Formats: sequence, structure tokens, C-alpha cells
Amino acid sequence: MAYETSETSVASSVVAAASSDRRLRWNKVPEVTVYFWIITVLCTTVGETAADLLDEKAGLGLTGVSVLMSALLAVVMVVQFRTSAYRAGVYWPVVTLISVVGTLASDNLDNMGVPPETSTTVFAIVLAVVFTVWYRRQRTLSIRSIDTTGRESSYWLAVLFMGALGTAAGDLVSERMYFGHWLSAVLCGLVIAAVALAHFGLDLDAVWSFWAAYILTRPLGASIGDYLSQPTGDGGAGLGTVVTSALFLSVILALVVYLAVARKDVAQPQQTARPAV
Repeated sequence: MAYETSETSVASSVVAAASSDRRLRWNKVPEVTVYFWIITVLCTTVGETAADLLDEKAGLGLTGVSVLMSALLAVVMVVQFRTSAYRAGVYWPVVTLISVVGTLASDNLDNMGVPPETSTTVFAIVLAVVFTVWYRRQRTLSIRSIDTTGRESSYWLAVLFMGALGTAAGDLVSERMYFGHWLSAVLCGLVIAAVALAHFGLDLDAVWSFWAAYILTRPLGASIGDYLSQPTGDGGAGLGTVVTSALFLSVILALVVYLAVARKDVAQPQQTARPAV
């Protein structure tokens, strides 16, 4: 499908390799291939199950786990911003951790008694604001042009709030609307398929198609994670958070190692004319 907790301190802008009158710019995110979609859903699923696992097993409480994972995210985010181009071994750990932190943000609101209807609405509004500010400043939401610090900051903010929105929306549909985790995952998958059909068959704009599908991967992954990890008595598969998290992390690791070596998702550098002085 050819779609296109707080901000960490941002390092230097993308390094440009230039000739006398032209310069090269490297994108900071991968090409949108089948690997992109598979790993994205896997990371979202891990975000759901790992957050639950840490909350249950770490003994730090939800707040302590949130602080710890946010600190880890800040570290890997700094590394991501300091790279001059997309690196699979850097990018995907950020996606995984940002999925965990987004899930924890939603879980914290739930722990404070905020209903999923409210948290879903709040995260949707915040995400809309991020997109609006991003577009007004950059005049594009295309992930083929994440080649400046400002665009990269906006991209990661959007991914963060999509993670939180996905958890809240997944809980809303599966629990408050009584669809259950498995049916919620199926519904999300069908809507993603409809977006793909609209893009390829009806020429729906590639950028909006990408973001619509990407947003839907969040409740899809959250529902899959809940279904696999929840006890059979609660309508789940009974694998538990440990097994589910370990299984999905293993697959993510294998795919990321493969992509780091094969470089099948590395975008070609874009050539742009150097602006007149």
C-alpha cells in the first residue's frame, strides 16, 4: 500500500550532501512497503501488551512504569533525531517504545476514572491539532518529505497521539460497545481494506489514505494484543502478556534485522535545487 509524552530535545537538522548547485536530502522514515505495515501493527500490539505486562510485573505502579518508559523513549528519540537518514535499527525501536508510552498515557487516564469516550475524543482532538499545525507550517503531511527537524518532530508527535488514541478507541469499541477484542480487530481490518480499495480503485489521495490507514492500525494492534493476552474466560486467547509480548517482539526483531541488512525499505535520496542566495 503506497501511502504515504512530550517532545524530546532535537539535535541537528538532516545532513545534506551537496554539489555546487544541488543538494541531496534523506528521508527519516522508511518507504511504505508491506514490511512497514506488518511491523507497524506488530509494534502497536506490543505497545498494548508490554504496557500491561510492565504494569503488572515491574512493581513500579502505572506512574512509575510511565516515567521509566518515557525516559527510555527520550533516549532513543534523541538517537533518532541525531541520525542523518532512516536507520531500521533506530527507527523501529522508537515506534515500539512510542506505542508503549501512548498506551500508558491512555491507561493513566483510565486509571484516573476518565471514560474511554472522553479520552478517545481528547486524543482525537489533539491529533487533529498536531496535523493542522504540521500542515500550516510545512504545507504537506507527506511522509516522503520527513527531511527536516520540524517535520520529524510533527511526525513523531502524531505517532505518539495515534498510539494513545488507538488504545482508547480500542477499549471504547471492544468494551464499552461490547464488540469484544476479536470483532474489534476484524472491524478495523475491514475499514483499512476499505481505505485501500478507495485509494487504489477510486484514487483517494495517497497522503490522506496513508494517514487514515495508519491511524486505524492503532486500534487494530491494540485489539489484537488484548485478544491474544486476555484469559479465555474474558473472551481472549489466553496467551498472557509475557508470551504475547515475547512472540511479537521476536518477530519485530527478526524483521528489523532483515531490513537493516537488505535495506528494502530505504528511500532514495531526493535531489532538490539549492535555493538562490
